[in-house]
Amino acid sequence: MIQRVVAVIGIVIVAVLLIAAGKPNVFRIQRSIDIDAPPEKVFALIDDYHNWDKWEPRDKGSTVKKTYSAPASGKDAEMEWEGSGSTGSGHMVTTESVPPRRIVVDAYWRRPFVAHNENVFTLEQEGASTKVTWTMQGTNVYMMKVMSLFMNMDRFMGQHFESGLSNLKSAAEKP
Repeated sequence: MIQRVVAVIGIVIVAVLLIAAGKPNVFRIQRSIDIDAPPEKVFALIDDYHNWDKWEPRDKGSTVKKTYSAPASGKDAEMEWEGSGSTGSGHMVTTESVPPRRIVVDAYWRRPFVAHNENVFTLEQEGASTKVTWTMQGTNVYMMKVMSLFMNMDRFMGQHFESGLSNLKSAAEKP
């Protein structure tokens, strides 16, 4: 009897691992928000890593240790971070900065797992407001493939983006 139970558990584990292996190798998450502020004001909050603690959910009010490299903003700006739990540690570099329309940030995670993600922030002026779209794309590491079998990763990560964009809206709309 015990051998059958162990065999069934083994088959289930192998099935889960095989199904996870068949998941896409790339993931993409995207969210947008309309902000009642000009693109230049919103752009400055994203383009300079020193401003991220005003809006980025992992940074807002946290004790994450950050180290910045010159330049302070724009292309080639860099930031290292070290935190506990899911904050983990890694390195970010701005690879493209086109004021006030587009910022591309490459994030290289060391912990909780090794990963590389590209974050693209697109700003479109719509009258007196700005539509901000945050898109993240990256390698769907095997652990995330397994996790995606048990939880909706777009919804899980999307909540982080929605919170960040909401914080960005609040920071940009302050007089």
